[in-house]
Amino acid sequence: MAQTTVAAQLAETGRMDGGDPCSSCPLGPVSLCRSLPEAERQELLALQATVRLGGHETLFNEGDPALHVFIPLAGAVKLYKMMPDGRRQITGFFFRGDLFGFSAGTVHTTTAEAIVPCVLCRLPVARLEGLLTRAPVLERLVWGRALASLARFEEQVLLLGRKSAPEKLASFLTGISDRAVARGDVASPVLVPMGRADIADYLGLTIETVSRTLTRFRHEGLIDLPRPGTMVLRDAARLRRLADGLDTLG
Repeated sequence: MAQTTVAAQLAETGRMDGGDPCSSCPLGPVSLCRSLPEAERQELLALQATVRLGGHETLFNEGDPALHVFIPLAGAVKLYKMMPDGRRQITGFFFRGDLFGFSAGTVHTTTAEAIVPCVLCRLPVARLEGLLTRAPVLERLVWGRALASLARFEEQVLLLGRKSAPEKLASFLTGISDRAVARGDVASPVLVPMGRADIADYLGLTIETVSRTLTRFRHEGLIDLPRPGTMVLRDAARLRRLADGLDTLG
């Protein structure tokens, strides 16, 4: 499947308006509904609502009641926490088919903001948890996605604590590519809709360091930036070696 633009993703979601949104879900193979028995699909459909956000619009704030979970159908969302001194730590980026919004308590511990215009599937937590007790296929899919999100968070802990700036950025780019492949898109070019400030706040770097490192990657022939929001991984194998600390920049 060719890599689609955010605009194309949004156009595809227009087919969902009215009728049965699951039957025309643009997620394809990463749709929760796709593999469900019909009885489970109908129960999930009864819970579903569609939410549309403009770019940079807030979905929920830190401290808001954690009443819903979300699956992006188009666009991308970032989750972040603000520190008392005003610094920001982005804890995750979520793309088509990802699941986010679960909380260990009763309130959200992060703020969710659309990076670009988004369409999301919204599911109420309390009713979804009730449905999972009698929908084994859905339960397996939901917890699989929740565990995938946890695995990415664990990888970020390693990334923040032990890796150099080139290793961090190489890990980020190869991770974005791997996630694209997992949802049925190509490995390269990939959509990178977040700006350098967002990337910096995710990797624990300064904007200047991100910009300088991306420039070095381009000079080394590792990446290309044909247009805003799109990146070509010209040497993914070397990027992976850099991410693992097995190679260095010249």
